[in-house]
Amino acid sequence: MTNSTSTTARAGRREWTAFGVLMLPLLLVSMDVSVLYFAIPSISADLEPSGTQQLWIFDIYAFVLAGLLMTMGSLGDRIGHRRLLLIGAAAFGTASLVAAYANSAETLIAARAVLGIGGATLMPSTMALLRTMFTDPGQRAKAIGMWSGVMTAGIALGSVMSGVLVEYFWWGSVFLVNLPAMVLLLVLGRALLPESKNPAPGPFDWPSIPLSMAAVLPVVYGLKEIPSEGWNVRYVVSITVGLLFAALFVHRQRTTASPMISPALFRGRGFGPSVALNLVSAFGIMGSAYFTTQYLQSVLDKSALEAALWALLPSVPIGAAAPAATALVQKGVDRAHVVTAGFAIAAGGFALLSLAGTDSMWLVLVACAVLAVGGVIVMSQIMDLAMGTAPVERAGTASSLMETGTEFGGALGMAVLGSIGTAVYRHEMPASAPAEARETLGGALALADEVPGLATVAREAFTSGMTGAAIAGAVLLAGAAVLAAMTLRGVRAAQCKTPDGQCSPSGV
Repeated sequence: MTNSTSTTARAGRREWTAFGVLMLPLLLVSMDVSVLYFAIPSISADLEPSGTQQLWIFDIYAFVLAGLLMTMGSLGDRIGHRRLLLIGAAAFGTASLVAAYANSAETLIAARAVLGIGGATLMPSTMALLRTMFTDPGQRAKAIGMWSGVMTAGIALGSVMSGVLVEYFWWGSVFLVNLPAMVLLLVLGRALLPESKNPAPGPFDWPSIPLSMAAVLPVVYGLKEIPSEGWNVRYVVSITVGLLFAALFVHRQRTTASPMISPALFRGRGFGPSVALNLVSAFGIMGSAYFTTQYLQSVLDKSALEAALWALLPSVPIGAAAPAATALVQKGVDRAHVVTAGFAIAAGGFALLSLAGTDSMWLVLVACAVLAVGGVIVMSQIMDLAMGTAPVERAGTASSLMETGTEFGGALGMAVLGSIGTAVYRHEMPASAPAEARETLGGALALADEVPGLATVAREAFTSGMTGAAIAGAVLLAGAAVLAAMTLRGVRAAQCKTPDGQCSPSGV
């Protein structure tokens, strides 16, 4: 297997076996985003963390992961993605072992941070190696569709797995499950996976590392906190500071001789729109999840584990969505039409969600399934277009940009739609209700025994907020459908064959 897209040899059994090995770390990295949902109460009882420490135990993984994705993608292009993947697997496995037997909150926070570092090496490396192994466009599209499905399913499976493991074992078991997969990756990866790197990368852009982290972390932090805390000045300042550093980061990439993110990537007609549309898709998927998880637990009054198990149902049709979309593109349907249809389907999911009442479990689950199917169709096709446009030598950088966009989109979706839902909730709550009840549904349910009828009113207000946010989501995704139709029409994956990222024009 070579590092040039000039070869179009079809992948065989060896490559598909290696692909199966690559899916193990991807599944575990995506599961670790949600694996502590049910373990936190047991961890709190055992380690007795402070409120701030508990938040860091939960959030440090996602923050470090988001902050280092671009750095690790660029590093992999330079030192080799297989090498970086194996280093990351060793770090991820070691940190999992430390986390499982942590005897203090500080140790667990540190272990979760290292898990985030390991995750940041694994995610772009898996996609970059996939790009190297599958040079045939049809096979690459199929593999990327499966990649997208595994990543989406991992987030849903993480919470359920943690609930089952905590129920029958102890909280450390949610980390120990990582070890067999990482050991298998270390044993088989060196033998099965090809190396892939830029043969002429130039000097590493060290100043861009702190600039990229200073751009990503404050924005992600502010966006993640706004749904629960509101538009506090601290979070607005955090986002503003991050955006200022983002401007400095972009300026450096455009002016330095050897940038971390080559501007040449955006010269291909399809890459820039792919990054933007991928962000919008993540906005819709994660924005809806903010409401539906609360709806199942707090409106329908289901236990956390029951809610998680019911939430698995919308994931069932995801497995068929990406392959079906790929088949349409391979039969000659313009990718722009497929992506447009994906956004339209996702918008339809939001439209269904806007019809929900306080006792509409099946309607909500169907709406989530429709939304997820549309989102996976979009993400699989957009990722295939972006990776097909990017040269193999910069596959890690391209993948890290897409995944960073996913992190931003998810955080932005939760912030914007969460704020809309919260505003409607507070408007619908009577002025005579206690202050805590007017703030959140959780606050209202905590006082339900003291104030007759408060729970019913609060659940109705939350459902109204969810429907208001769903209408906003439907409008946004309908607009994204129009944008996709306009920007992607006739665009094909360009053939990028040179280390400097120069691509032949797409769609000609």
